[in-house]
Amino acid sequence: MDASENPTPESAEQPEPVEVVDAAVETETVVEASESAAESDESAEPAEPAEPAESADAPAGPEPLNLDKLADQAERPDEAARDVMRTRLAELAVPAAGLGRLEELAVWLAGARGDGRARPIERARVVVFAGDHGVASLGVSATAPEQALAVTAARVKQIEDGGGAVGVLARLHGATVRVVDVSVGRPSGRVDQEDAATREETEEAFRLGMAIADAEADSGADVLIPALVGVGGSTVASVLSGVLTGKDAAAVTGRGSGVDDAAWMRKCAAVRDAMRRGRPVLGDQMDLLAKVGGRDFAALTGFLLQAVIRRVPVLLDGVTTTACAMLVQRIAYRSPQWLLAGALSPEPAHKAALDRLSLEPLVEGYDVRQAEGALGLLALPMLKAAAALATELATFGEAGIPEPVLRSRV
Repeated sequence: MDASENPTPESAEQPEPVEVVDAAVETETVVEASESAAESDESAEPAEPAEPAESADAPAGPEPLNLDKLADQAERPDEAARDVMRTRLAELAVPAAGLGRLEELAVWLAGARGDGRARPIERARVVVFAGDHGVASLGVSATAPEQALAVTAARVKQIEDGGGAVGVLARLHGATVRVVDVSVGRPSGRVDQEDAATREETEEAFRLGMAIADAEADSGADVLIPALVGVGGSTVASVLSGVLTGKDAAAVTGRGSGVDDAAWMRKCAAVRDAMRRGRPVLGDQMDLLAKVGGRDFAALTGFLLQAVIRRVPVLLDGVTTTACAMLVQRIAYRSPQWLLAGALSPEPAHKAALDRLSLEPLVEGYDVRQAEGALGLLALPMLKAAAALATELATFGEAGIPEPVLRSRV
């Protein structure tokens, strides 16, 4: 189900809440009903065997996800729009290449929007996927294992109420926040020794993420900042990053929520064991998510892929988001062209993932560990500045300033 969200422009249509059914409870109910029916029929005469129902009458479930077909829908950004923006930037009444990397951001934004006409960013949207992780029971977080579920729920409530770093920064930078409850209170399997989820649960969560991306694109979001909240999330992200980059567990395992040496050693061992389970299914992204990811990671991955397909610019958050971005890269190799990296965290898996994606963070050197959307929002002003300058700065002709005759673009 979708949790409540921060104030959203009234014109933005939101999708209907998605109800998450507890499969275990549903199965238990069916079993009890079957046993009761069996007891009541003990004295009855054996019935004639029923003829099998025709397959045409059976309810058809969703078709299995075809990632190859989805990948075919991921196109390149609009190069013509980029050229239009490059021409405008060359005519601005500023020193040659005077805007530095901001010019690159303006060109990137034009290509992603498919429109070379400069315009500001007005509808930045943070989407936080929430879920619990069974690996948190190993004490791999600064949160005590017995408090993990309560802490995730409390963080979700805090974000819903407009709090936390993501709420503060969203208000500061004019963004809105949405929380999607994927598996809060229903932790994934302990990935060091069991699957995080079934294949069916993984595909269902992946489709949920795609649906959320469609809804945000339809509502007019012009920049999406996906994120994840849940105790143990950085451990799962380290597992995925290690498998996808080929690095050892120690090279991708960081301090996460600020753990001490003993907890880091437990976390490193869990990442190592989970990576051993994940490597054999590296070639199948859905199986990898089911083995060592989880429903929240699957939803975030589906969201990223569909955002690329819908041609919506994406600003990445921290280590969890970049781990999912690497999965999307394996599905659709063009996808990194639609992504920007936000602020760089001190997590080693974050840097390893960005290197694999060939992305440079927009903000470096601050060692901010807090993610949950904050790392993406810290970089949002850079992207908004690029769009605003390209929109509002006058050209030499508009300003009535003679264009330099000895100007170089070097």
